[in-house]
Amino acid sequence: MEDWNRNNPIAEYVRKQRKEGKMTQPELSDITGVGLRFVRDLEQGKPNLMTDKVNQILKFFGSTLKPQPID
Repeated sequence: MEDWNRNNPIAEYVRKQRKEGKMTQPELSDITGVGLRFVRDLEQGKPNLMTDKVNQILKFFGSTLKPQPID
């Protein structure tokens, strides 16, 4: 099992966008229609989350998951 990484780019992005929007985790959960536990797990860097739900939150902030070449 992979360790959780609170500093992974997606966790950092969602946390930053939520805070800049002055939203709590429960508010983000309500607005995006995903569960509060999912929002918390995402921001804490849980490694195995459902990509459709991750995209549901990212789309709220005008972003989406996409393939990225490895350097």
